[in-house]
Amino acid sequence: MLGLPGPRASGPFRSERSSVKRAAVLFVCLGNICRSPLAEAAFRQEAERRGLDVEIDSAGTGTWHVGHPPDRRAQAVALRQGIDISGYRGRRVTPEDFRRFTHVVALDRDNLADLKRIRPSDGTAELLLLLDVVEGRQGKSVADPYLGDEAGFDVTWADAVAGAKGLADRIARED
Repeated sequence: MLGLPGPRASGPFRSERSSVKRAAVLFVCLGNICRSPLAEAAFRQEAERRGLDVEIDSAGTGTWHVGHPPDRRAQAVALRQGIDISGYRGRRVTPEDFRRFTHVVALDRDNLADLKRIRPSDGTAELLLLLDVVEGRQGKSVADPYLGDEAGFDVTWADAVAGAKGLADRIARED
C-alpha cells in the first residue's frame, strides 16, 4: 500500500541535476476533501510508478474543510487502489503556492477562474485544468461528487487517474 508522504516540505526545490526548479504540482478543488486529494493520490502513484522527481500537494479555494481529513468516500476509493489518504488534511490555497509550485491544477472551471483571480502578480506557476491534459476531455471539469453517492467518487477517481497519466506525460516531456 502506498503510504503518506513525509512531512510536507516548504519552499521551492532545485534539482540536483541543474539550476532549474524541479516540477511541483498543486491540485486544487473547492474544499480539498474530495477531488483534489484523489488527484494528488493518483498523481503521486503515477509519478512514483514512472520515477518522476516531483513535489505533490493539494489545496482548496474555500475554507470550510481546513484541517479536516478527506471525505470518508474519497478515502474508501483511494484505499481500494492501495492508497491511504486518511492522513491528508485540507488546506486553503495561499499566494505562496503560486510561486512554490510549477503547476497549479484546477479540478474544475470555477476553481480555475478563482485561481486566476487570486494569483499574485509575481506568481510563476502554470495554471491549468486537470482534464486539459486528457485527449478529448479538454475544457471539461471533474464533477464534484460531494453531494452524491459513492459511485460519484469512482468517476472522480477515474478522471483523476486519466489526468495523472496525462500530466505525468507532460511533465516528463518538460524535464
